[in-house]
Amino acid sequence: MKNQWMTFISGRVLVRAEGKGLERFLNKLTRSKVMVWKVKRQKEEAMLFYVFLRDIHTIRRLVKEQDCTLTFIRGEGFPFLWRRTIRNAGFLIGIFLFLFVITFLSNVTWGIIVKGATPETEHKIRKELDKLGVRVGTLHLLGDDPETLQRKLTDRVENITWVGVELKGTTYHFQVVEKTEPKSTEQTGPQHLVAKKKAVIADLFIEKGKPLIKVHQFVEKGQLLVSGEIGKEDEPEIVAAKGKVWGKTWYVTKVEFPLESVFQTYTGNEIRKHMLKVSSLSIPFWGFSKHEFQEFEEETDERSVQFLGWRLPVQYVERAIREKKEVTRSLTKEEAVEAAMELARRDVKKTMPDDAEVDDEYILHESVENGKVLLSVYFQVIENIAEGKPIIQGD
Repeated sequence: MKNQWMTFISGRVLVRAEGKGLERFLNKLTRSKVMVWKVKRQKEEAMLFYVFLRDIHTIRRLVKEQDCTLTFIRGEGFPFLWRRTIRNAGFLIGIFLFLFVITFLSNVTWGIIVKGATPETEHKIRKELDKLGVRVGTLHLLGDDPETLQRKLTDRVENITWVGVELKGTTYHFQVVEKTEPKSTEQTGPQHLVAKKKAVIADLFIEKGKPLIKVHQFVEKGQLLVSGEIGKEDEPEIVAAKGKVWGKTWYVTKVEFPLESVFQTYTGNEIRKHMLKVSSLSIPFWGFSKHEFQEFEEETDERSVQFLGWRLPVQYVERAIREKKEVTRSLTKEEAVEAAMELARRDVKKTMPDDAEVDDEYILHESVENGKVLLSVYFQVIENIAEGKPIIQGD
């Protein structure tokens, strides 16, 4: 029999025939379309041969008409292998359960180590990790990957510059670099305080020096605000003038906003598929429904499965298919003006100092051209306008 795989799948039986008329028995088997192969004579009245498992009942019926006896020595092939597997099912189930439990525990977080952070920063990081679902006893496969964790921690914890995230076995390692605030250098040399831009004085707080301006006074850029010369006029004392002078300054911002805009948005409908990926073969195990979305966006998240610290060539894949649609938004003129004003507020905050605040706002010019609202907005801002100017002896 040339096709060994066919005989293995169908099942074959090694038969020993003894008695007289063995040749006639073999011929009768052939006439009855019973396949016989690997016929081997042991002695004058005995021989060995193979037959298909499906022909056993036919052979038993035919041997009754012959003067010989049959002995079924052994069965080979898939049917017999499966029967032995069923008999030892408990042992196999135990092996699979053991491997499953070990693999499951190898993908659970059992430790979180944070290095390079102060106790206060470490507490903040652990608090954020708890919000992100990274805690002892959770599965790696269901949480964010290290790169996503790194990005989220950097955005959420203010006093860290960089954080390295590495998953070693069942333990997360976080290497933190904190922000180092530069130490403010005290101005030791004598100086005046002058205006760095045009403004109307709103308030002032002078720690050292002689103020030369008053509230509601208009000042030009470079005008002397606080003198570093104090004491008697004939014998002045030169000091480093120090303080803050808040002035009302002005910013003009030009913005435009369309009355109609087209953008993509998610509808909220999504389908999630879960599968195991072995090399290029994907085996789905959850989420078999097909989507009928006309427009959609697909996001795939792949996680490697670990076993006792080793990364297996198996990946857990979660695929999210989200429906999206194109939406045209039409605004009235009033709504477009309000949206443009919000855009102008954001623009002016980018240009004014961090410690400044907007005191008032006015629309200088408003028009509609080519389907867009055009605004010219005037902002009145209160900010510290004082800056140091060194005093040079002999001036």
